Amino acid sequence: MADVPESNDPTPIWPIPGEQTDEIVRAAFPLRLGLAEGKVALVTGAGRGIGEATARLFATEGAAVVVCDIDVASAQAVVQSIQERGGEAVAVAADLTKEDDVAAVINTAIDRYGRLDCAVNNAGISGRFGSFIDLPLHEWHQMINANLTSVFLCLKYELGVMAAQGAGSIVNVSSGAGVVAAPGLPHYTAAKHGVLGLTKCAAQEYAAKGVRVNAILPGTTRTPMIENFINGDPQIEKMVSRGIGRGHLGEPNEIAEAAVWLCSDRASFVCGESLLVDGATVCR
Repeated sequence: MADVPESNDPTPIWPIPGEQTDEIVRAAFPLRLGLAEGKVALVTGAGRGIGEATARLFATEGAAVVVCDIDVASAQAVVQSIQERGGEAVAVAADLTKEDDVAAVINTAIDRYGRLDCAVNNAGISGRFGSFIDLPLHEWHQMINANLTSVFLCLKYELGVMAAQGAGSIVNVSSGAGVVAAPGLPHYTAAKHGVLGLTKCAAQEYAAKGVRVNAILPGTTRTPMIENFINGDPQIEKMVSRGIGRGHLGEPNEIAEAAVWLCSDRASFVCGESLLVDGATVCR
């Protein structure tokens, strides 16, 4: 084997732990791989955070992207950014707890692009911490509707289109709370466990029809919600990061990399999987 020449370039090949940003993570993967070349991808909750990073990565990897968010202004901003970089995208506003809205999102994809190859069901809400016995019923219903019913409705329409095509790939976004309890968040824990149940059921039913369904379980990630909680305080960030195996927050693009890979043909034999993307948090 030839010797590897020494380099005087101090720039690290990989991101430095504790100093990651989306830009640094993308710098570690500079080549466009074409993982989604020629595909049409739908991303829900794509106006910010993990959904935004996923929509941008799909576009980078060659997909036309349907950017769906309840906040149309956020969705349009993401679309504009994708288009400015030469990508193809369209914004759609929807309340995914309403079946008519979900049907309209799928129809937009079909009317605009003629097919739907990939979907990442990411939209959801966080919950208010509190005692199990003090959880108001209306908060339970709100959480289940936003984080579980929405995924069911999206799957219902995505599976129909993809099965008719004979091909497609869906990734549902759960959480570490999908496999372990999040004390103080019984409604969130139940919803995220339920997402994994829907994933397994859909995978079993539709694998033979050419549709792969998987789930990712992100760990604590630097999303706007977490940033607002930390509020720029390094001590709070240290506290939040304490339970993460690698010792620091995940970045949205790190989660997006897993979602886009699962949707790609590189993951052609992966179906019914629940993939932890959490920096060695749950396994500890």
